[in-house]
Amino acid sequence: MERRNLTSVREFILLGLTSNPQLQPLLFVVFLLFYMTTVIGNLGIIILISKDTRLHTPMYFFLKNLSFLDLFYSSVITPKMLSNLLSKTKAISFIGCAVQMYLFGSSVTVECLLLAVMAYDRYVAICSPLLYPLTMNTTMCVRWVTASYTTGFLSAVIHSSSTFTLSYCGPNVIKHFYCDVPPLLKIACSDTTLVEVMMFLFGGLAEMISLSVILTSYISIISTILKIHSSAGRSRAFSTCASHLTAVCLFYATIIFMYLRPPSAYSLEQDRVASVFYTVLIPMLNPLIYSLRNSDVKGALRKTLSGRC
Repeated sequence: MERRNLTSVREFILLGLTSNPQLQPLLFVVFLLFYMTTVIGNLGIIILISKDTRLHTPMYFFLKNLSFLDLFYSSVITPKMLSNLLSKTKAISFIGCAVQMYLFGSSVTVECLLLAVMAYDRYVAICSPLLYPLTMNTTMCVRWVTASYTTGFLSAVIHSSSTFTLSYCGPNVIKHFYCDVPPLLKIACSDTTLVEVMMFLFGGLAEMISLSVILTSYISIISTILKIHSSAGRSRAFSTCASHLTAVCLFYATIIFMYLRPPSAYSLEQDRVASVFYTVLIPMLNPLIYSLRNSDVKGALRKTLSGRC
């Protein structure tokens, strides 16, 4: 079987969301609108935080990086998906597939780590406010973000290299709308057992560590908030965490469902729905979550719009 790697495929065919040609133009319009909203929303957050000096704080520095990541990994997937909805070939080169998987996997891991850093930032702000200026100074914030990016892009090497060192000798049809690990393992010619174990262990390591940091931080935050006697104080403290907690629940629920389950539980239809949710919808929803539930962002937006008028 390993000898067949000599006739390995040079490109893959992405089947996409549906094989119904009548639905494809409608889906193109819908997902084009979603993508435009994602680009406008996340670019708006980045520009707004960069321009308004009142938002030059650690929390909004992390939020600006989160918006960049949402825009980045959505752009890795969505343009190719839109192109395939109007194309008859729906092909992606072997190298293009590997690059897409690497960039997407690295950005998802970075976002997991960044959400954990944001949870820690809220923990220090609420539980140790006197130490906040020292703990979350500019240097430390840059180090946290740099460490998140470095870890994410290095860990993605394990995902992509272990997947693309397998033999692919046909068929070359990927029953998905982008290059992801589970559908590629389905069409591999060589034994995928070791790769599946490595993906489950190493792939979920960063996610589980990040989730542990988030859970620990929010347990301490909730415990501290409940000790506040003033209802107004409790409400104000909860409001500083509400947006982040909403984004965490949406993101991690999908990630856990997608990747932290045994291969025997893999379902193509469920995987497609979940993939649409966190590759298209979550990057679009995050700017809305952070703007609609955040008085500082809304205030900065009103100030910017009124200044232009």
